[in-house]
Amino acid sequence: MAEAAALLLPAEAEALVQALRSVPLRDTGDHGWLRQHEAIEKLNMQAILSASAGQEELLTELLVNYAKIPTLIEELISVEIWKHKVFPVLCQLEDFKPKSTFPIYLVLHHEASIINLLETVFFHKEICESAEDTLLDLVDYSHRKLTLLAARSANGEFPTHEKLLPDDLANASSMQELQKQAEMMEFEISLRALSVLRFITDQVDSLPLSALTRMLNVHNLPCLLVELLEHCPWSRHEAGKLKKFENGAWHVVPPEDHVKMTKLDGQVWIALYNLLLSPGCQRKYNLDGFNKSQLLKLRAFLTDVLIDQLPNLVEMQRFLSHLAVTEPVPPKKDLILEQIPIIWDHVVRENSGKWQAIAKHQVKHVFSPSEDELKHLACRWAQTYNLDVMEALVPEKPKCGLCGSEAAKRCSRCQNEWYCKRECQVQHWQKHKKACNLMADALKKVKEDLKAQP
Repeated sequence: MAEAAALLLPAEAEALVQALRSVPLRDTGDHGWLRQHEAIEKLNMQAILSASAGQEELLTELLVNYAKIPTLIEELISVEIWKHKVFPVLCQLEDFKPKSTFPIYLVLHHEASIINLLETVFFHKEICESAEDTLLDLVDYSHRKLTLLAARSANGEFPTHEKLLPDDLANASSMQELQKQAEMMEFEISLRALSVLRFITDQVDSLPLSALTRMLNVHNLPCLLVELLEHCPWSRHEAGKLKKFENGAWHVVPPEDHVKMTKLDGQVWIALYNLLLSPGCQRKYNLDGFNKSQLLKLRAFLTDVLIDQLPNLVEMQRFLSHLAVTEPVPPKKDLILEQIPIIWDHVVRENSGKWQAIAKHQVKHVFSPSEDELKHLACRWAQTYNLDVMEALVPEKPKCGLCGSEAAKRCSRCQNEWYCKRECQVQHWQKHKKACNLMADALKKVKEDLKAQP
């Protein structure tokens, strides 16, 4: 693992961090934007590998010293706005029939890459502090994601389809299929936003008063978190079996593990613990009749089995028992000048009335690549997504590209697809052929470029 943690040399990591910048919405997907996307992907992989090896200090220091956390938050919200304002317009353009939707997929995936990077680094207090005023924007972003997640879960809307495989990325031409993938990514992004929010609550004792006010009284996050526990979006029953979403996929849970707390359950409980038991939050939070009744729903979840897994919840149990028999004192209303988040409003105001023009511009100049441009994009993708590193990040063994069984044989030509046996590889060839050619050419070009370097 120590070797894997050296994906980027310190000087490379510093150069990538230093070059991060805010990109205008109109330029989303163009060559300059793509370079930044690649940089964020590399930093994201480095952050995960470094964290797993306990060596994340360098990247954390770089992001803090160069004040790049606000830039990442701005980019996160910018691509969120693109997805909500430009992408629907783009999908409705009658003359837009792309040969490959891969370039658009990269834009949609950009949001996932940034929130993944933020999730990894926000564990550190100095990262949270370096967000400065944009912390409010990140709190708002997380609230939007969790509100939508809770609403869809309450309506029984669970993403059941799988993520795009490498073959599908190269072959996909259906905007409808791309929209399905966007829904799946939205689900995963929301779960990562939950983790980011939990890490922010870890710092409640040192957060600005405006951030506490926003979390507790503007967005009422404690009640939203109760709703998430009630509907549990990362858990569902299918064909008589319990499935839970962990490590990017749905897994069948054996009966003996039904009461086992998942990482996501833990994130919600820790966030609730931070927001409800901190003295500063208790002075700030308005425990009126509605909020009290919602919070008391938590008592039904606080079983001995749950508390055995997270012993600190004993204090939560005591707090709720006390809450049930007392009338809390309303919070003191102090006159304060409250800061408000500005990124969303600024980007929307700057581009208001231009959504269709932006979509048409991007269709013409970004999302209709020629065959040569698509090959070039695949080449850059192969350079960015180091296959060996990606395998180190995946906790599960590879799956067969045809039948989904555990696989041990890799396509020797493109190095990007796996099979459990020769028969599956033969049957899958017609579907895999185009992607294999594209990736094989890209890998060949990467190797030639490396050999040509002095």
